[in-house]
Amino acid sequence: MDTKYIFVTGGVVSSLGKGIISASLASLLKARGFSVTIQKFDPYINIDPGTLNPYEHGECYVTEDGHEADLDLGHYERFTNIHTSRANNVTTGRIYQSVIDKERRGDYLGKTVQIVPHITDEIKRNVRALGSTGNFDFVITEIGGTVGDIESLPFLEAVRQLRWEMGQNALCIHLTYVPYIAAAKELKTKPTQHSVKQLQELGIQPDVLVLRTEKHIGHDMRAKIARFCNVAPDAVVQSIDVDSIYKVPIKMHEQHLDEIVMRKMGVLIVGEPDMEPWHTFLERLDSASETVNIGLVGKYVELQDAYKSINESLFHAATYAGYKVKIHYIHSEKLKPENCDETLRGLDGVVIAPGFGQRGIEGKFTALKWCREHDVPTLGICLGMQCMVIEYARDVLGLEDANSTEMDRSTPHNVIDLMEEQKSITNMGGTMRLGAYDCELRPGSLVARAYGNTRISERHRHRFEFNNRYRDELEAAGMACVGINPATDLVEVVEVPALRWFVGTQYHPEYSSTVLSPSPLFRDFMRAAIEYRSEKTTETK
Repeated sequence: MDTKYIFVTGGVVSSLGKGIISASLASLLKARGFSVTIQKFDPYINIDPGTLNPYEHGECYVTEDGHEADLDLGHYERFTNIHTSRANNVTTGRIYQSVIDKERRGDYLGKTVQIVPHITDEIKRNVRALGSTGNFDFVITEIGGTVGDIESLPFLEAVRQLRWEMGQNALCIHLTYVPYIAAAKELKTKPTQHSVKQLQELGIQPDVLVLRTEKHIGHDMRAKIARFCNVAPDAVVQSIDVDSIYKVPIKMHEQHLDEIVMRKMGVLIVGEPDMEPWHTFLERLDSASETVNIGLVGKYVELQDAYKSINESLFHAATYAGYKVKIHYIHSEKLKPENCDETLRGLDGVVIAPGFGQRGIEGKFTALKWCREHDVPTLGICLGMQCMVIEYARDVLGLEDANSTEMDRSTPHNVIDLMEEQKSITNMGGTMRLGAYDCELRPGSLVARAYGNTRISERHRHRFEFNNRYRDELEAAGMACVGINPATDLVEVVEVPALRWFVGTQYHPEYSSTVLSPSPLFRDFMRAAIEYRSEKTTETK
């Protein structure tokens, strides 16, 4: 069949969950046997979110091909079990950069370059290219921001044009908010009506409305919304709050969202989506009664989305282990030797978070020293792994001034340093190690057993590396370098075999964890944390 293009827009307020709705619909269509991909258009002028502060945009997600992307791509992958790429996340900055590059080359033959048609044509080219190069049945494109944002206007104009050009092969889903006014004890439809009116003023008539709500929306109210918004009554569905985002695909299928879309796009509806593995995951989630307590030590812990992939990976691992997980967010700037024992002693496992820069680094060293001395299961990720190496060099090797040259360029013991070929790089967006790299694991190591393999591939996002000049010293002192990049001989994984579970990875295992394929490393970390919890419980009895 021809590739079908679904556009997801949002109104009233941001953060309603366009990414979750897009990912949920994709998972349902994929479960019906279709090939599906999802694309995110971000209206900001940055080329990508790689240089954005997490306070601005939450987590920066990295694809296998090394693209620094919006965190919604993490949702797409976790829900669909498919890999995204650079083509799945496009910003206003990339669109304008491409158009300006073409203008400088003379591609427009001296014509005046304008928003319409040149910018909109470039947006349309990105939409069509994803569908044609991947040979997908469905391409779902989420438009960032809300209707009415000035930044989103070129994207919405491109959507308007594509719907005219594609006919039945294009469809628009509009996600909007129906607030509940407690004082009046009523749901209010006016924000949705105004949002759809704004969309119509731009020349786009939504085919499907998804109503985000905290309270059930009755049939009569949905019929009223349909009437005022020129949408078929059976194409108005509600997305009511649930206790887990992973229940949204099931809720959407219960309201026939996948069938509505297929019917409107002329796709034959046969049978039901195969959601059995998804239901199995949810059954484990709902049946879990005991809780494992995991500490997450980082400097952005007050931000809900800064460590989104780590949070979800811990959730996946705990669910598959039959447990609930409670994540205790520990601000590394506030963690001191004098409050460390009180803060960490009740935890079953600790994750030392990734990041950049000096702020909060001493708190990570403090946490690592305490966890190592008390033999608590510990996972250090990226900068967390580097901190693990630095703390070990300082306290075990006795190299008191050991550090990373990221933090102290004059350190006499640069156990973490830049590779020679990186030292001339000045472009902050040109981070050298991005995307998936191979890693060879030492046979018999804890990490090799966790993966069930000695050759893995995981994603990276960093410039500073383990300094191989200190490898022999650290190995002799008990820190095993058990994961090596075969092409560069760089250390990717360290562990301390004498401890219960003390592992650091230069890569980010959280990026590859999905609902149906949870990260093996996170699952093994969770196993160790649960075993440690059981040991403590037995000792207490």
